[in-house]
Amino acid sequence: MYSTQAKLVLDNGRVFSGYALGYTGITIGEVCFNTGMTGYQEILTDPSYNGQLITMTYPHIGNYGINNEDVESKKIQASGFIVKDGSSPPSNYRSQGSIENYLKNNEIVGIQGIDTRSLVRCIRNEGAMNGIISSTLLDENELKVKLKKHPSMLGLDLAKEVTCEESYEWGKKTGDYKVAVIDYGIKFNILRLLEDYGFHLTVFPATVTTDEIISFNPDGVFLSNGPGDPSAVLYSIQTVKEIMNKHIPIFGICLGHQILALAMGATTYKLKFGHRGCNHPVKNHETKKIEITSQNHGFSVDSESLPDNLNITHTSLNDNTVEGIEIKNYPAFSVQYHPESSPGPHDSRYLFKKFKDLMIYHKDKQFAKTK
Repeated sequence: MYSTQAKLVLDNGRVFSGYALGYTGITIGEVCFNTGMTGYQEILTDPSYNGQLITMTYPHIGNYGINNEDVESKKIQASGFIVKDGSSPPSNYRSQGSIENYLKNNEIVGIQGIDTRSLVRCIRNEGAMNGIISSTLLDENELKVKLKKHPSMLGLDLAKEVTCEESYEWGKKTGDYKVAVIDYGIKFNILRLLEDYGFHLTVFPATVTTDEIISFNPDGVFLSNGPGDPSAVLYSIQTVKEIMNKHIPIFGICLGHQILALAMGATTYKLKFGHRGCNHPVKNHETKKIEITSQNHGFSVDSESLPDNLNITHTSLNDNTVEGIEIKNYPAFSVQYHPESSPGPHDSRYLFKKFKDLMIYHKDKQFAKTK
């Protein structure tokens, strides 16, 4: 596999020389790192990684191969892939192919054979920055010129890049409660779990209007995960504000969490290097328990900006950032992390039941008012 030369050039001028992995070509994006030891296929297909070059901190990636089941969207969403060793051939009874061919068939440019520990230290010390991977053009000066033209993640609305083009129904099209899912880059496993809890799901594009949501007459609204800067998704922030005037229960995850906070008047900011992995400890302030969570985000809600009617329900034990909120006078809550996992632990899946209980309580309350 180590045959075609490749280079990774960072915005700070640092160069890593290695070998091509997957498709040969050039790709640019924000360099980030994920600390998961497994789950690389779910990570690659997570729409929240749109516009990013993913560095895996575990050295051997591809050991168990690729299959048709472990995907979180219809294609690879990451802009590029960076590993120490793209293991081949894979060895697993579920394997249907190698990471090399998977990237190649999806035209995803990757690099291997570099010191990923050194790269991760660089990102941790200096912060997230853009990078360019090339296995066709190796002139460092030319690569730096191309890289400088690429926009920063700050201020980018990437939800429009990954959302569905038109609304659709998911799953069995039956359920006791109608849920309008706003798709900012939703993962399949979120939809599976919502369906498992007995919801009739209709997925709407990120640009859905309030009138379209209201005409659907949902029992609840779900705000999905997604990529990019939440403060740039102005159209959806306004829509969520308007939906809240109708007192419909809301549950948000990741980007959806940030959009809910922004709709309430809070602000967000870009983290130095983000949270990405399957082992992030979060404190649940209600139960006093520690949950091990799966995370993937580069922005966070500013705790100092929260209005008085917002409670912090969960906090990161790594850096004390806000990981969950709920509104005191409105049936809505959200979390920054990914309770659906895929990959990751299942500690936080109770939140889907919390959403159902919120809808049941709200529906019973509304019924009581009409009697």
